[in-house]
Amino acid sequence: MLEATIKGHDLKFYTRPDIFSPENVDKGTLAMLSQIEFSESDKVLDLGCGYGVVGITAAKIIGTKNVFMSDSNKKAIQMAVKNAEVNGVSDISIVCSNGFENITESNFTHILSNPPYHADFSIPKHFIEKGFNRLCLGGKMYMVTKRKDWYKNRLTAIFGGVKIVEIDDYFVFMSEKKSMSYANK
Repeated sequence: MLEATIKGHDLKFYTRPDIFSPENVDKGTLAMLSQIEFSESDKVLDLGCGYGVVGITAAKIIGTKNVFMSDSNKKAIQMAVKNAEVNGVSDISIVCSNGFENITESNFTHILSNPPYHADFSIPKHFIEKGFNRLCLGGKMYMVTKRKDWYKNRLTAIFGGVKIVEIDDYFVFMSEKKSMSYANK
């Protein structure tokens, strides 16, 4: 079990060796969370939640009603459910979903993701393009990776702009939905 204090909350996380970052909370995830200010009116999606660090942190701050978590890995979902219980936020909506396939909610104020960036770009491309459509006007997509150029170009093409902050060799990207259609249309 991992223990971490994130945004003033003491949290515990069970992990598994076959789930991303099993030995410590990922530095990229912490970098991304450091750039986000949550408010009680937010509606948050932790896309690719792994064992639940981002969604559980959000739920501790804004409550569970408007926090949604998803991952395509069933073992990760099992850990996220267990970790939500351990951290006292067991009524978060957590679903197994390949991207947005099983996510019925929309009008998110924040979509947060630490996508797999060591493979090809098909997963983050899907997250960015479909995520744009699930954000409310003024909603923000946050992503963190160690790769800069592809994400900068894709987020700019879809959202019309991107803010990038570099922390501990990670790039935290934030793009805001300012219109109802892609910027490049």
